[in-house]
Amino acid sequence: MTEPLVTLDAVTVRFDGRTAVDRVTLSIRRGDILTIIGPNGAGKTTLIKALLGLQPPTAGTVTRQPGLVIGYVPQNLHMEATLPLSVRRFMALSGRPAEECAQALARTGIGHLADASIHHLSGGEKQRLLLARALARRPDLLVLDEPAQGVDINGQAALYHLIRELRDQLNCGVIMISHDLHLVMAATDKVICLNQHVCCSGYPADISHDPAFIETFGRSVAESVAVYHHHHNHRHNLHGDVIPTIPETSDSHGHRCSHEPH
Repeated sequence: MTEPLVTLDAVTVRFDGRTAVDRVTLSIRRGDILTIIGPNGAGKTTLIKALLGLQPPTAGTVTRQPGLVIGYVPQNLHMEATLPLSVRRFMALSGRPAEECAQALARTGIGHLADASIHHLSGGEKQRLLLARALARRPDLLVLDEPAQGVDINGQAALYHLIRELRDQLNCGVIMISHDLHLVMAATDKVICLNQHVCCSGYPADISHDPAFIETFGRSVAESVAVYHHHHNHRHNLHGDVIPTIPETSDSHGHRCSHEPH
C-alpha cells in the first residue's frame, strides 16, 4: 500500500472556545476519492483548511508527503463584473506555462472557450474552469469544496464523472466536500460523515445503513441514497445533453464486456 499523501491525526480546531472540528483522523492516498459530507456548520470547510495548511489545528497533527502538490477548487468563482477577463487570461494568472494551461482546459472539456469572457460562462463551465486551474499545477492531490455548486443536476453527474476520469488519468488523490448525497455516493470510494467529529465512515454502499448517518440526515434520505446505486446507459456533456454509451454485459467469467455495433 502506498504512503498517504496527507494524514490528519486527532485534529481539533477551536474558535473562541467553540469546537469546529473535534479529534478527526483520516488519511488519503493516490487513487482515493474521499468525500466529506455533513450538515451545515459541521466543520467541513474548516477541516479542509486545516488539511491545506490554511488553518492551524488547536490540537492534533497534519502530515503531508514531502513535496506534495495540491490543486484546490473553491466553491465559487467570484470576480468583479466590470473586470474584462478571458478564460485564457484567467488561466495565465496561475503562473503556469501557456501550453500546460491549454492542456488543462482541454482535459476539462472547455478548451474551445479559451477566448470567452469568464463572466459569460455557465455554472458548469465555471466549475470546470476552476478545476482546470487546479489541474495546471499537476497536483498529487485535488481538494474540491462543493465542486458542483451552482450546477444543474445533469451537469453535476457529468462533473463527478469527469473527476473520476481525472483521478484515473493523473493517479492523484481526491478529497471533496459535497451536499449532493445521491450523486456523490456513486462517484466516491469512501465517505466520511462529519458533524464536528466523525460520525461514521465507510464505503458508500454501507454508510447509508449506519445509525449515525440516519440520525444526521434522516431515514428518508438514507433510504433514498441506499437504493440509488445503478449503472447508466448514457452520460451527459457539460451542458447536460444526453450522450448514449455502449451497453455492457458480463461474460461467463464475470468480466464486463462492451458491445460495439458492427
